[in-house]
Amino acid sequence: MTDPTPPGDRIAKVLARAGVASRREAERMIEAGRVTVNGKKIDSPALNVTGRDKIAVDGKPLAAAEPARLWLYHKPPGLVTTARDEQGRPTIFDDLPEEMPRVMSVGRLDLNSEGLLLLTNDGAIKRRLELPSTGWLRKYRVRIKGQPEDSAFAPLRAGLDLDGTRYQPMIVTLDRQQGANAWLTVGLREGKNREIRRAMEALGFAVNRLIRVSYGPFQLGQLKPGAVEEVRRKVLRDQLGLDEGAPEASAKPKRPTVRRGRKPRGA
Repeated sequence: MTDPTPPGDRIAKVLARAGVASRREAERMIEAGRVTVNGKKIDSPALNVTGRDKIAVDGKPLAAAEPARLWLYHKPPGLVTTARDEQGRPTIFDDLPEEMPRVMSVGRLDLNSEGLLLLTNDGAIKRRLELPSTGWLRKYRVRIKGQPEDSAFAPLRAGLDLDGTRYQPMIVTLDRQQGANAWLTVGLREGKNREIRRAMEALGFAVNRLIRVSYGPFQLGQLKPGAVEEVRRKVLRDQLGLDEGAPEASAKPKRPTVRRGRKPRGA
């Protein structure tokens, strides 16, 4: 007979929920000996803790867990979606308002892509929104060079095998021709790295602009480049099934905030 699961949550999950770091980063902090529980240094994340345990990171008591929150962010082109970039390029985290807590991106948009990026302070929400099994449709406005016929996109609608990678069927609408370029609306339910660009290149079309306009029920709308808007708590409960008893994050979202050109926060 196996021992019952110890009460509480894994220490790395608790650290991530408190906004200290992502769960993976928290595990590295634990292995580096930076975390103590009840005054004792721990070196393994295989530990469950409860609210009665006293946790400290780098000697500082752990703050109370923040309520789960979600933001819409209009990513401009030219920013990378990482906390730190080895090449020293500007990141989305350099661009966020100072008053925002530590956040993580839900998925990524590559350097030259723009549009809607979801940000959250909660690792569980991040994982849930990124899971292919959620099946949430992501829509993009895509500009390609060329004058295609609608039938050219049949391979994308059927699903494409490319260099050993299977791309699931996409929803592709040819919207209009604009000089030497064509505008498309593309919908997909998974987000492999550079999926749309690679799929279009396989058909002989170069993407010269890519804008994500929605992620499931969340819309870019009129949000301006660089602006951030918090999602209402009620919407999070309705769309993600958050616990009704959880503390309110924001009864009313703040007006979109734009903050550009400040120094990196090392998020």
